[in-house]
Amino acid sequence: MGNCWSLEPGDHPKSSTASNPNNQTGSTRFSAGFSNARLIQNGNSTSLGHSSHSGGISRFFEPSSSNNFSTGNNTSTSLWGSENSQASRVRDEEEFPQGQILDVADLRAFTLAELKVATRNFRADTVLGEGGFGRVFKGLIEDRAAKKSGEGLTIAIKKLKSESMQGLAEWQSEVNFLGRLSHPNLVKLLGFGREDNQLFLVYEFLHRGSLDNHLFGRGANVRPLSWDTRLKVMIGAARGLDFLHSLEKKIIYRDFKPSNMLLDKTYTVKLSDFGLARSVASPDQSHVSTRIVGTMGYAAPEYVATGHLYVKSDVYGFGVVLVEVLTGKRISDILRLCEKMPLRDWIKSNLLNRGKIRSIMDAKLEGKYPNNLALRLAELAIKCIQAEPKVRPSMKEVVETLEQIEADNEKPADNSRKRITRSRPVQLHDQPDGG
Repeated sequence: MGNCWSLEPGDHPKSSTASNPNNQTGSTRFSAGFSNARLIQNGNSTSLGHSSHSGGISRFFEPSSSNNFSTGNNTSTSLWGSENSQASRVRDEEEFPQGQILDVADLRAFTLAELKVATRNFRADTVLGEGGFGRVFKGLIEDRAAKKSGEGLTIAIKKLKSESMQGLAEWQSEVNFLGRLSHPNLVKLLGFGREDNQLFLVYEFLHRGSLDNHLFGRGANVRPLSWDTRLKVMIGAARGLDFLHSLEKKIIYRDFKPSNMLLDKTYTVKLSDFGLARSVASPDQSHVSTRIVGTMGYAAPEYVATGHLYVKSDVYGFGVVLVEVLTGKRISDILRLCEKMPLRDWIKSNLLNRGKIRSIMDAKLEGKYPNNLALRLAELAIKCIQAEPKVRPSMKEVVETLEQIEADNEKPADNSRKRITRSRPVQLHDQPDGG
């Protein structure tokens, strides 16, 4: 969600083919970089097949069983294997907390009629939010588990708006990536819909909304996040990115920001919106785009300047969000405060200054945080936003650093957690500036 920006028309990654919604053959190729699956329209049914062309497909995304399905006018089924259930995906996440790639995708093909019933014909009071893709609606459907309990399953439905800058390619990307990836810190894609020239994506509903709303929102329903919760959220997000970066074929998330970080009832964070995600064979390989997309302030400088997107471009965005979590200020507002000063220098002179940090930290924390650990988070943020991608830490290193900070945070209160008031700045050691 959130506003996206674009500098040039067209997006031409090295290993993917542009999608054509008006393909005269009646088929649409999935070309998001992982799968060559295609939806083939045939009368009133839709079937899923795989192209014989295998270039760019990672071997762990190869299907393990028959991948054909068909739907009638008023029926729905699963994509890549109807025997799987969402309940099994939940169990899988419990058994594999480090994440896994599903043998077969477990996506339900929803009809427009079903989604209209779920949202009471997309009534205005079911709107959860709106982004570059379109509006997101809250809905209620029945499933096997719901029938047993007598309750419905709450879902979130993303509906493409006709004038959207995003569209079929982003829709395909979501299906390709989230259809096969399972991780506690990635949102579950439950299904999709494509009917009457309309595109839909159906997700699990996350009750606490986005991190963006908790950090920057106002109103009676917005509760400030405690220090411990903020630390938990950032560790979860780091684990999600580390999972994407650790796959044999690396996934660059490309749109890391608070509005794409959703929270469940226990404040477990789940990364959402994979419409801009791309894949590369190695951390040093770049995805080249002539259309620079994303949200101002979070995009890495090498991507904005050259169109080259690296795995560590995500690390830059993580560092920016870390600064927002510490200060409670949007990056756009921080950049205005910086004036002509580089962001790294602003952080050094404010968040890494023991005398100033108290006035820069989010006032909603009410001073209830260990200063020494806040300083360590600010130091990590500076490492993440270095101008040169190669000298930024990997997300694995980021996770390890955050987990050590969390371990120290859980120690009994002692002198190390008392508020620090000295004014000397913290010095960074053995880290190239790069800025």
